[in-house]
Amino acid sequence: MATVGQRGMSSPRELTRMGDRISFIYLERCILHREDNAITAEDAEGVTHIPAATIGTLLLGPGTRVTHQAMSLLGDSGAGVVWVGEQGVRFYSGGRSLNRSSSLVEAQATRWANRRTRLDVAREMYRMRFPNENPDGLTRHELLGREGRRVKECYRREAERVGLPWNGRIYVPGDFNAGDPVNQAVTAAAQCMYGIAQTTVTALGCAPGLGFIHSGHELAFVLDIADLYKTEVAIPIAFDVAAQDPEDVGSRTRRAIRDHVNKTRLLRRCVEDIKRLVLLDEVHSDPTEDDTDRVTLQSDHGIEVESGRNYADDYIGEVPW
Repeated sequence: MATVGQRGMSSPRELTRMGDRISFIYLERCILHREDNAITAEDAEGVTHIPAATIGTLLLGPGTRVTHQAMSLLGDSGAGVVWVGEQGVRFYSGGRSLNRSSSLVEAQATRWANRRTRLDVAREMYRMRFPNENPDGLTRHELLGREGRRVKECYRREAERVGLPWNGRIYVPGDFNAGDPVNQAVTAAAQCMYGIAQTTVTALGCAPGLGFIHSGHELAFVLDIADLYKTEVAIPIAFDVAAQDPEDVGSRTRRAIRDHVNKTRLLRRCVEDIKRLVLLDEVHSDPTEDDTDRVTLQSDHGIEVESGRNYADDYIGEVPW
């Protein structure tokens, strides 16, 4: 096995296109090392070889240990690495994003920086959550009001479906036991959805703090994305778990969310939803399909020029520095 100093850096042309990679690979309770150009995952059942260039984002779950050689190869291969909870439900930390291109985060920032397009994205989020509603022309305050009514109706409907009493949402930050079992389940489900959203936002290289509905928090965009699946996934599962047994609802809710995420491939859907929101009418030019190193320089009037050359000869007159 070559050492880091002996091994040459892969060029962008040698790397597998992102569209041809496996989007997410989840590993837990194993030791990750490197053998040639493959990542090895060793556990009690043996050693599994995973070609590093086929990995989009590697999710490291509980019980994983990773060597410096393995991380070096993953970085050279352009793979993202995210440390998560069991089955990817919680986000703990992240390395580089899945993308080499900054186009996705630039598109997000462009949408966010303009009040009109920021409202357009907020309306699209509402449309995705409540497809039978038409948010066109609604102000932000009207959106918030409608969203609040829909969520309250969802709580009432789910309580009626499973036969549980519902006296409103009770959540005391830092005190999980303050609410009744169904409120505890709703809190646990929400935490899981935040972890899933943060894992995906980070893997795509988006800015977690640039929210279109939420604001003023470092994870505003994460909260936006997690809310897309609140009434469809989180609340129904929470009520199901609480109705089955009032004991240990927190851990049982997390496991139920985990199983649902795996069964429905929610991570893949989350990726597509984020692209849809930040790209809007630019979906045809998906930046995540390009796995090459492309660096340009910003010139005047929004024009980007080629990097790697000196523009001193293009400047007529005295150089201003």
